[in-house]
Amino acid sequence: MPFADEIAAQPDCWRGAAALATRLSRVLPARGARVAVVGCGTLLLVGQSIAALREAAGLGETDAFPASEFPAGRRYDLVVALSRSGTTTEVIAAVDALPRAVTTLAVTASGGTPLAARCDRAIVLDFADERSVMQTAFATTTLALVRAHLGHAIEPVAADGERALEAVLPGADEGLGAVAFLGTGWRVGLAREAALKVREAAALPSEAHPALEYRHGPISAAGPGTLVWAIGAIPANLEADVRRTGAAVERSACDPMAELVRVQRFAAAAARARGRDPDHPPHVSRSVLLS
Repeated sequence: MPFADEIAAQPDCWRGAAALATRLSRVLPARGARVAVVGCGTLLLVGQSIAALREAAGLGETDAFPASEFPAGRRYDLVVALSRSGTTTEVIAAVDALPRAVTTLAVTASGGTPLAARCDRAIVLDFADERSVMQTAFATTTLALVRAHLGHAIEPVAADGERALEAVLPGADEGLGAVAFLGTGWRVGLAREAALKVREAAALPSEAHPALEYRHGPISAAGPGTLVWAIGAIPANLEADVRRTGAAVERSACDPMAELVRVQRFAAAAARARGRDPDHPPHVSRSVLLS
């Protein structure tokens, strides 16, 4: 099962990304540069986390856009294009539409691709390539690379990831009706990715919100049969409000990327409980190619 193998490979991939970060410091966005990150699906959500991390570190204004919705006319010093396959139609179209003066950086799992050929620079994370349709290792390895570049210590994150491979999971049987993921700051992108994985693998209703936004309407749908899962810390008074609805709350003290590993395992378990194959979610392909 490639999906399970690729989930398990992530901690070592993160270590590999950390080892690359210093060598790639001149390729990755420089301090003060105005940067846009474009991607689709999982890589859009990872791009959102990257943008939030970079801005929080004071390194410069950073935006993240779906490749199909990149706004024309905005000025950026660097556009980072994320695509595991290097063939995603919308990402290539977004790069092709940029003015020639804009520097472009491709992050992909293969160097011999149309995206890498079109960009001024390329980072090839071939050791994190995947066979599964659903993305796990490539996306989190991209995030680990950026975190290492920003000065985050990756070894403790990888150690948390290894523990997450064995950690107890919340119940994923048919009694569970919906999952809501909550995060703050750069973890909001990971919460959205967690919700995507659960929908994609298990067809289980799932949603994601900035934590304090959950009270502003979405909490009205919470109750017995709802699992509210925190990606990173959330305020204690919010957790108390959620518990009063009758919903279950899941949280841990591990690094948010490691918590995403638990979510990926949960998504696979929920898929199997519903008779689905997490390696072959219906209507989804490994790379979206449009005519």
